[in-house]
Amino acid sequence: MGDAQLNKNTPYWVWLQSALGAGARIKEIIEYFGGAKAVYDAGETEWKMSPVFVPRQVEHLKNTPLDVAEDILTVCRLNSWQILTPEDAAYPRRVYEIENPPAALYVSGTLPDIDSSVVIGIVGTRKASDYAVKAADVMSRGISRLGAVVVSGGALGVDTAAHNAALLSGGKTVAVLGCGLGTNYLMENKPLRDAIAANGALVTEFPPFTKASRYTFPIRNRIISALSLGVLVVEAGVKSGSLITANYAVEQGRDVYAVPCSILEPEYAGTNKLIDEGAVVATKPLDLVFPYAERFGLDLSGAKDVRTIMKETAPKTVNAKENSGSISFENLGKSRAKRVERQNAAAGLSGDTLTVYRALGNVYMHVDEICAKTSLNPGSVLTALTALEIADLVQSAGGKRYKLS
Repeated sequence: MGDAQLNKNTPYWVWLQSALGAGARIKEIIEYFGGAKAVYDAGETEWKMSPVFVPRQVEHLKNTPLDVAEDILTVCRLNSWQILTPEDAAYPRRVYEIENPPAALYVSGTLPDIDSSVVIGIVGTRKASDYAVKAADVMSRGISRLGAVVVSGGALGVDTAAHNAALLSGGKTVAVLGCGLGTNYLMENKPLRDAIAANGALVTEFPPFTKASRYTFPIRNRIISALSLGVLVVEAGVKSGSLITANYAVEQGRDVYAVPCSILEPEYAGTNKLIDEGAVVATKPLDLVFPYAERFGLDLSGAKDVRTIMKETAPKTVNAKENSGSISFENLGKSRAKRVERQNAAAGLSGDTLTVYRALGNVYMHVDEICAKTSLNPGSVLTALTALEIADLVQSAGGKRYKLS
């Protein structure tokens, strides 16, 4: 056990994963041979004689040298990325209990103690409606404040809203990636991924620099549900990848929750179908954590309803009557100090984040206006706004409106 980087058997687990690929059914292999090193030591003859390998897998094992694993270990060491294997104490037991757990998990940041935590997955469409973004935000804020860990996939839309809300609430969040660490994928969300790694963890079963593809995302979805006690689907069409996560959750014995949506819009059809099939309707954050509170010792006395959370996160307005009268030098000093502080923070901005910051003023602007003013796409603008909000440089109002703090 202990630190995965120092585990003498880590190279063999990485070798096994490299040879067989993500999603391989390693459990029956390990049960037959006794461990990853034992598989390596067995050799080609025993691999062929065993009932757990097909000929194609034997070829992959034979053609994958241990040097491949050593190279991966070197890359992870140079980048301060952890490698967790089933032999490591930090490898979540919840994950190993599923039918096809990964032979290795690559981690950037600090993975929370999953087995001792209430972990809720929040997933949904990338092309999220305002309603879905707000619902994901409120649910994530609410459960984060109660001590739950939020898990999602690091994508645009619902995923971004869920991660961002957890971070802004001072909570922990985990993004399960459909690519390897260090991959230049969805660069508009890189500031968010950096923030997640600093306040939680980026997790993937794909070796470093593995590119994302339409095959990698469905495979990774089983890890989102495996880490979680329950999975909330916020908004999903009938062909949404979020439904794959929900199906994995059912197979793994996890609870499935759904936010009630319009019956008139096709983008909600998948979510409503889940409700028809027995998903628990979730209308407030407490619905997501109450079933696990006693077992994990959560204090629910601070639980708040949706309206209260929305009021608390809405921008504050100043009563004109209260604000009338003379201007004090003290307030002028505070205002000047805040302006200097903001300028200092802004000095470290770059790229799209700096472009969006410069486009904003003291009057709320809709995201569409910001896109038009900066010539950036909505995804890039929303990611930049997330980074600015985390840095306390902007504040948001309902309806995707933002201004400088």
